[in-house]
Amino acid sequence: MILDSFSLQGKVAIVTGCNTGLGQAIAVGLAGAGCDVIGVNRSCPSETKQSVEQLGRQFVDVRADLSKLDDIPTIIERAVSELGRIDVLVNNAGIIRRNDAIEFSEQDWDEVMNTNSKSVFFLSQAVAKQMITQGDGGKIINIASMLSFQGGIRVPSYTASKSAIMGLTRAMANEWASHNINVNAIAPGYMATNNTDALRADEKRNQEILERIPAGRWGKPEDIAGPCVFLASAASNYVNGYTVAVDGGWLSR
Repeated sequence: MILDSFSLQGKVAIVTGCNTGLGQAIAVGLAGAGCDVIGVNRSCPSETKQSVEQLGRQFVDVRADLSKLDDIPTIIERAVSELGRIDVLVNNAGIIRRNDAIEFSEQDWDEVMNTNSKSVFFLSQAVAKQMITQGDGGKIINIASMLSFQGGIRVPSYTASKSAIMGLTRAMANEWASHNINVNAIAPGYMATNNTDALRADEKRNQEILERIPAGRWGKPEDIAGPCVFLASAASNYVNGYTVAVDGGWLSR
């Protein structure tokens, strides 16, 4: 049955930044498909943990600061010691800083690049080493952005970091496909999360955004879960190095 290839029964997934929003929807979606989840966050993901466990899956709460690399060995050790293996990594954690490019500070540049691209690479590297040791491959899914394709305004380091994600996705896919590790990315469009509360509250800006989206609505976090399950599953075994836009058609306009 074709639906069997979408099953993640018995798999173990690491999801970073899953205490709210897109990361929470991804973690719960993967659990619904059969994954046990290692949630990597700075703060307590109590709601996500409860939702995953209500689905009958295990949730391991790992606290880490992904603005630096120090905690990466602990993430791998906890995953392997408590759940035995790593089959899926979703690099969702990210931050944004806003200011005019002419005034943008080195600190704001470095903080965003460290979390959004540097840690993504080195956590992926550590997970890939574990997957190679296990010997049966795995899936790495990076969360990109519409600003992987577009320039944006007042977010130069975020745009640079998310453009880097597309390139890293291709580069890692090229090298690790021979180990049966698929590396792909998802680029969410305008999503209804707490990060976009201000935009949606601005009647004029909200209407401008909706007019640009062929689907005529903001995305929901749950809209990301299905594509993520697909890329985490055997159904995507021949998909390598690709960034899937989940944007209601935004980029087609």
